[in-house]
Amino acid sequence: MAASRGRSERLTHHIRGVSIADIYSKEKRSEVMSKIRSKETKPEILVRKFLFSKGFRYRINDKRYPGKPDIVLPKYHTILFIHGCFWHGHENCKAAKLPETNKDFWKKKIFDNIVRDRKNIGKLRGEGWNVIIIWLCEIKNKSDRVRRLERLIGEIANET
Repeated sequence: MAASRGRSERLTHHIRGVSIADIYSKEKRSEVMSKIRSKETKPEILVRKFLFSKGFRYRINDKRYPGKPDIVLPKYHTILFIHGCFWHGHENCKAAKLPETNKDFWKKKIFDNIVRDRKNIGKLRGEGWNVIIIWLCEIKNKSDRVRRLERLIGEIANET
């Protein structure tokens, strides 16, 4: 239990410049992190609902394509990835800041994700696909989301 853990077992998190001890043990934190979903996320669902409401039809998480894209629009030869800023290393985004603890691990993890993303996007573009990335920070608040999704329609339509 959290109360019985020794000082050396506690993990530390930094929130707005303040260090706080993790309330979970290392094992429990691992379990919590393992439940973070890679598909059917709220941002994906938001984008899909928007596209569907505009008359677009699509496939989701299609394994036939490199990177298992979040949304495939075959009619428009377009593929969408909805990327979390942290996990995919969004450049110049404050949400992509690495944690202070275990920095080497996170640098490698995020770097490997970026390399894999670039490789998959390169393959898709080489096959003639229009690849669009929507970053979580672009759709996080309502006014930004409306602008980004309206721009998305243009990005899809201009490729036909």
